[in-house]
Amino acid sequence: MKPRTLYEKHIDSHTVRTLDDKGHVLLYIDRQVINEYTSPQAFSGLREAGRRVWRPETSLAVVDHVNPTAPLRTRQMPDAGGARQVSYLAENCEEFGIELFDILDSRQGIEHVVAPEQGFILPGMVIAAGDSHTTTYGALGAFGFGIGTSEIEHLLATQTLVYKRLKTLRVTVNGTLARGMTAKDVVMALVAKIGAAGATGYAIEFCGEGIDALSVEGRMTMCNMAVEAGARGAFMAPDDKVFDYLKDKPRAPKGPQWAAAVNVWRELHSDADAVFDREVELSAAEIAPMVSWGTSPDQALAISGLVPDPRAESDASRRKDLQRALQYMGLRAGQPLNSISISHAFIGSCTNARIEDLRAAAEVVRGKNVAPTVRAMIVPGSSQVRAQAEQEGLAEIFTRAGFEWRQSGCSMCLAMNDDVLSPGDRCASSTNRNFEGRQGAGARTHLMSPAMVAAAAISGHLTDIREFEGENNAVF
Repeated sequence: MKPRTLYEKHIDSHTVRTLDDKGHVLLYIDRQVINEYTSPQAFSGLREAGRRVWRPETSLAVVDHVNPTAPLRTRQMPDAGGARQVSYLAENCEEFGIELFDILDSRQGIEHVVAPEQGFILPGMVIAAGDSHTTTYGALGAFGFGIGTSEIEHLLATQTLVYKRLKTLRVTVNGTLARGMTAKDVVMALVAKIGAAGATGYAIEFCGEGIDALSVEGRMTMCNMAVEAGARGAFMAPDDKVFDYLKDKPRAPKGPQWAAAVNVWRELHSDADAVFDREVELSAAEIAPMVSWGTSPDQALAISGLVPDPRAESDASRRKDLQRALQYMGLRAGQPLNSISISHAFIGSCTNARIEDLRAAAEVVRGKNVAPTVRAMIVPGSSQVRAQAEQEGLAEIFTRAGFEWRQSGCSMCLAMNDDVLSPGDRCASSTNRNFEGRQGAGARTHLMSPAMVAAAAISGHLTDIREFEGENNAVF
């Protein structure tokens, strides 16, 4: 048999039928995660057609996009539209027999945080969901991708999707990261290097010493933001770190089934002679703390850099994009990135709101105070992450420093609840997208790691974490 990539193995093992000679197949989907925002029309379509959900046990529903994150959680919602989306999800889940983690459930949270922490996602699976950041699950050796509402309806009814095979892109991170560098810096460096459309039409496989050294949560950050380069899937081969992460999760196999599963999962890797359609390499030692300056995730530079000058861009279309970004962001060419003052700091999202992210941020702010000109918020990725952070004393560190300690949800990542910035506000954010209006109409977003957000919150401006001193003069 021809040597195959990990992506090809996933697709081959889940192909029900080849549909044509152009790469279209009928693909079996193992599991799907549903939220209140992208599912309503799908359920309405099923009801109108008189169809049932074929395998309801393969679905998990969560409330995450529109729910408030105020410190005291209740079922009361200030927005009538959001409240109806939440109640309609509950009605649909009851009627169609789907498990729901609603607002007051102790397991509630952002879908891409909740599903892995429950062990709902396992190596070798193919997962589809109505959210582009379903790519996150690739960190566990699964293959996840986002779909539209009509596809959600089809998936619920048949457990399959019409799918077109992607090309393959291997991204190798050579060497080890310098102290203080994170997975967020690596993936932002990749997106900046290949562009926001650089991986369009590809599935990315991450490998190399730099990837092996990352924690599972760091790998989730990598796979989560791969979609910002246009990839419709991204993953790593599962290893002992993944198995250790999954072993005690509530829905992971137990006893003899666990041992049998691990034996199978160890075979989930690309063949040694497999050929990828494209190769990209990064040197870990050259990666510095990254921040975005513009209105696309690929408009990012090392924190030591300067806002670029559009006049230096020879391509007319790109020059126009740079000019528009500068105007929207209220920046000037040549301005040092570390001189940019902020009004808000936000740590949250499916990209960077897991317990390791909160630990890193807490180390930066311990014993310090948020700058008086900054409103700083922390929104844990799930209710379980929130509870763990409180048990570890992280919440107390944050609140003493002046951060708002809030409930879990998507929150200011996309401003679909009441966590919204005002025009002209400038936010240091651990989220994944810095599009115009993403955090509120006229708001300006700078992407970076949680530790970098924490440093900016304390200093009041974008700050190089390598120069930020914590207790005992330790540099993070």
